[in-house]
Amino acid sequence: MATPIVLSDAYVVAKRNIIKIKRVPDLLVFTTLSPIMFVLLFAYVFGGAIAVPGGADPSAYREFLMAGIFAQTVIFGATITGAGLAEDIKKGIIDRFRSLPMAPSAVLTGRTLSDVVNNVLVLVVMSLTGLLVGWGIHSSVAEAALGFLLLLVFAYAISWVMAWLGMLVPSVEVFNNATFIVIFPLTFVANTFVPLDTLPAPLQTFAEWNPVSAVTQASRELFGNIPPQVPAPDSWPLQHAELYTLIWAGIFLLVFIPLANLQYRRSASR
Repeated sequence: MATPIVLSDAYVVAKRNIIKIKRVPDLLVFTTLSPIMFVLLFAYVFGGAIAVPGGADPSAYREFLMAGIFAQTVIFGATITGAGLAEDIKKGIIDRFRSLPMAPSAVLTGRTLSDVVNNVLVLVVMSLTGLLVGWGIHSSVAEAALGFLLLLVFAYAISWVMAWLGMLVPSVEVFNNATFIVIFPLTFVANTFVPLDTLPAPLQTFAEWNPVSAVTQASRELFGNIPPQVPAPDSWPLQHAELYTLIWAGIFLLVFIPLANLQYRRSASR
């Protein structure tokens, strides 16, 4: 009976966070505005200076770009989990949750699930933006759906890392600064915006094993955004991008779900 109770309580917490998006639409607006700006900047300002496999056609870079923008967007979107929890702790809302007859794990489960909904909305907006600048899906409906699902699974796993970190730091401001310092280089030292062969050798090796590169590569393959004449990657993570992405997602979930729940109990008891 414990599992149905947890799921029921998690649904209530998730609903609370989704209603917050409705009542504070600025959250969704600013979450989508930044990646839209990245799309426009890279597509029209930097795109002409970046050579990618696929030829001189300007749309070639836009096809290359969108999977990287998707990956970066859902990873940054996962930080909403940590920021929300840091704010709830600071305002004493977590203490109010503790006073209610609800499963403790439901707070984190509901929080992370609500941010999946947020990421779905963001991906819809980003897909429409991509279509406007010349991006397209050249695979089957099933493969495209799997590509979006893989992005959401990876983002969900990252959200548990952010949940743990959000309860570890003393304030929302510290959380935002800490995550930006880590996530920003991780999403740029990868194949998100430029081909890996343009990077210096040490950075190229790091980027090949960077899970952000794997989820980006997997998305490109599933969306059909890799020209057929492009040779297969040399490194194992990019040759098996879907599997490597799922391995990292599994590691994040196995490690940080227990850590986040432990930190929740510690934070709530302060």
